[in-house]
Amino acid sequence: MIPYQALVEGLRTGAFCAELGAVYAADAPNQGQRLLRAAQLFADFFATDSAVELFSAPGRSEIAGNHTDHNCGKVLAAGVNLDAVAVAAKRPDLRAVVKSEGHELDDVVISDLTPVPEEIGRSAALLRGVCAGFVERGYAIGGFEAATLSDVLSGSGLSSSAAFEVLVGTILNYFYNDGKIPPLAIAQIAQYAENRFFGKPCGLMDQTACAVGGFVGIDFADTASPVIRRIDFDFAACGHALCITDSGGSHADLTEDYALVRREMEAVAAALGKRVLRETDRAAVLAALPALRESVGDRAVLRALHFFAENERVDALTAALAAGDFAAFCTLIKASGRSSFMYNQNVYNGRPANSQPVSLALALSETLLGEQGAWRVHGGGFAGTVQAFVPLERLDDYCAGMEAVFGQGSCRVLRVRPQGGVRLLK
Repeated sequence: MIPYQALVEGLRTGAFCAELGAVYAADAPNQGQRLLRAAQLFADFFATDSAVELFSAPGRSEIAGNHTDHNCGKVLAAGVNLDAVAVAAKRPDLRAVVKSEGHELDDVVISDLTPVPEEIGRSAALLRGVCAGFVERGYAIGGFEAATLSDVLSGSGLSSSAAFEVLVGTILNYFYNDGKIPPLAIAQIAQYAENRFFGKPCGLMDQTACAVGGFVGIDFADTASPVIRRIDFDFAACGHALCITDSGGSHADLTEDYALVRREMEAVAAALGKRVLRETDRAAVLAALPALRESVGDRAVLRALHFFAENERVDALTAALAAGDFAAFCTLIKASGRSSFMYNQNVYNGRPANSQPVSLALALSETLLGEQGAWRVHGGGFAGTVQAFVPLERLDDYCAGMEAVFGQGSCRVLRVRPQGGVRLLK
């Protein structure tokens, strides 16, 4: 840990640029100024006579495996350079006090680790839930106070909630567990907090990508011990950039839409005597199709067919990357997007019918890129963002075209970040 004033001086003078560069690369000077802003936020709410630490957890981009993790499927995902950061200090009492920029102060008494109904959907629930997850697994917890900033914008499809959960878990890991808790355990605790305390029935993909970092393939056949494979692949080396465009659609009131995808997939599995779709296959669904249409409905069947095809695509995409076949990769990404639109049906929800910003962003991406690159819905869908792999020579035109419709700054060029949740200064 470092005295608060020494932290501020080091950030102000650039003394930490070399260490920050391990995570932020050439952007370390700018990130130093951002962290200085976090330090000032800390001083606005907490005493500065104690030692502090800097922590970071990335957002994530889902590459493929759209809505498969919650049914024990396969995904490709990547930690990205947009992150949540914290200036944090230990407290002598059992309180977790967090001031996030732009949000009200959360002050949670962590001697009580039962879910609080009034906290559902709030960051206080995530604080309490992460602490509860630590205790349930036999890890130590203690009080802390933190000021946080995040450029993983809420509703961006980059998993701002998972980044926050992993950030809290990383703080507790280093403050009270000597940094020895593995990233996968942090991810599972974060999912537990979101499911049990926050009230969102998410799968494990977001939290795993944020906690582990890098470009990863994840097989959730065994959710207690998913198989994680790091994939060493440089998109820029293939002459493409990863872009995310925020279409401006609101994520308000979409929790039920997300939950329905999972419930309908699991309803198909249950009708076949299974717990999740990973325990059955496409042939069984097709053989039972007349009965399934009657018992669970057409959309549930379509979503199940998406699940099986998407699992196969993840394997094919992994093989394409391993072979350096980026043309095949782009073809498969576009197929993933079509499946999400046609079968999983998570591109728009029809409320209101004349608002379909993600659909428009996909259509515009196809218009701007033609036969080049690839594009698909990003993340949970229904509103929010689209993902595109854009040839570098088309990048300026693509970003300008998307921002002409969706606003200045709506199109972001991302890079894959090798690190997951980390302590920034060693």
